[in-house]
Amino acid sequence: MMNKKIYYIFLAFGLVFLNACTDDFAELNTNPNQISSESLKQNKNHIGAYFPTMIEPLIGDQIEHNLTNDSFVRHLATPTPFVGGVNNTTYVPTWNNPYMNNMYNKVMAPARQVIQIAEADGETMFVQWAKLLQVTAMSRVSAIHGPIIYSNYGTTGDVAYDSEPELYNNFFSDLDVIVSTFSADTSYTQFKNFDAIYSGSIPHWIKYANSLRLQLAMRLVNVDPALAKTQAEKAINDPGGLIDENSENFNLYLYGGIYKEARICFSWNDTRMSATMESILGGYDDPRVSKYFAPVADASLVSDHPDFPYKGIRNGAQLLAKDTRIVMSTISEDFKNVTHRRFFDAAEVHFMLAEANLRGWSTPLSAQDHYKTGVNLSFEYWGVSGADAYLADNSKTPLDYDDTTVAGPINDFTSRITATVAWDEAGSNEEKLEKIMTQKWIAAYGNTIEAWVDHRRTGYPKLPYNYQNSSKADTGIIPADGFIKRMLFNQNERTNNPSGYAGAVQALGGEDLVSTRLYWDIEGPNF
Repeated sequence: MMNKKIYYIFLAFGLVFLNACTDDFAELNTNPNQISSESLKQNKNHIGAYFPTMIEPLIGDQIEHNLTNDSFVRHLATPTPFVGGVNNTTYVPTWNNPYMNNMYNKVMAPARQVIQIAEADGETMFVQWAKLLQVTAMSRVSAIHGPIIYSNYGTTGDVAYDSEPELYNNFFSDLDVIVSTFSADTSYTQFKNFDAIYSGSIPHWIKYANSLRLQLAMRLVNVDPALAKTQAEKAINDPGGLIDENSENFNLYLYGGIYKEARICFSWNDTRMSATMESILGGYDDPRVSKYFAPVADASLVSDHPDFPYKGIRNGAQLLAKDTRIVMSTISEDFKNVTHRRFFDAAEVHFMLAEANLRGWSTPLSAQDHYKTGVNLSFEYWGVSGADAYLADNSKTPLDYDDTTVAGPINDFTSRITATVAWDEAGSNEEKLEKIMTQKWIAAYGNTIEAWVDHRRTGYPKLPYNYQNSSKADTGIIPADGFIKRMLFNQNERTNNPSGYAGAVQALGGEDLVSTRLYWDIEGPNF
């Protein structure tokens, strides 16, 4: 499949080269065997060749994700004391997060060019496919930073940011047009040569667009419940449906590249199992652990639970020497050879529907049935059995954590989670929501931006706090019993787009600090 990647890159290069040629040069140097502008247009290559290069970077790399949301939401932890142990993972924003720039440079910019070309050629389906990727990318950027440049993207001079209320209204409006356009021509086949996710199936892209609408609606449940309900029910009731089973998952093709966490883990030794994963998966006796992580070789590391041979690192731990921590559980070696990674799946959709039902919204099943379906689909995806027994367990709870590499209580924690897996119909909505969010968190392994959103907006799962909290006034103080709320705006905006930056901070509703809550992150109960 690497040949396909090279082919797409060649096509994209060819587009730029051909556009740069003068008419006289083209006329004098015509080669009947070379790719021409007209031959590119015959199979939509002049538009479609951009799409693989826009889809591939949607999952970020070490700085973008592994040392931010992967750590903040306690899925993976670093054994490396970067910058003397004072860095993102201890709540000091050390690196200017490149994800925002990557999404502008690698998604928004080429999508804008695709839209211009496609509109000129009357290719409305490609226009809306490009817009769907823009909504996908920028909804993830906003989850990290808050207000972003979206509706004014491509204008000159100082560019105004969309406030978060404006942003979500724009996302929903764009999704309206996308779904309407796709639904009017579900037999369209021209995406096929460029679509390594759904092989050009428009019905599958409609399901993804509806599922994305549901995801964005769920972010707003506390800040704007009326809008959230309207948009969620629009997604649920659309005839095109939602991603409902694993065969419909949005699995991001890696285009011949490596699963990024595999490189970070095995080539650089910079990521390992988190202590929270050890606590939750071990306490619940969760069979997915063997698909996520590898057991340790040194039995002394798991002297606190010898029947569960996995050991993690506490996020925000006091780290003195990398060598003492790289012996902890790596991710599963299976990730060295995967060709795809899960980006949006049916399990997430059912957990969202379970929460929606708790809120009294119209859903296909009850909250309990959506919850059970979400767990079953996650087990099915990872190829493990035992879901029925797992769902019936009403006694097991997460483990307390002991950092067995050091003496005393350093890095240890007592689990704050007392919820069991089994559904309790007599429980309160908060108790039910905790179960839903804890299982959604487990199932989100490998795609943690939305898990971080969920934790900020609901407080679940009840994750352990940082042991080492290095936060400071100039970038934002995080309380000892609190969590980081966002990443700073990219600092080059201060000088390159000063009025836009000032407007973004004003729209944020607080200073440009890691302690400032985003629009939908409302303090208080969930019901």
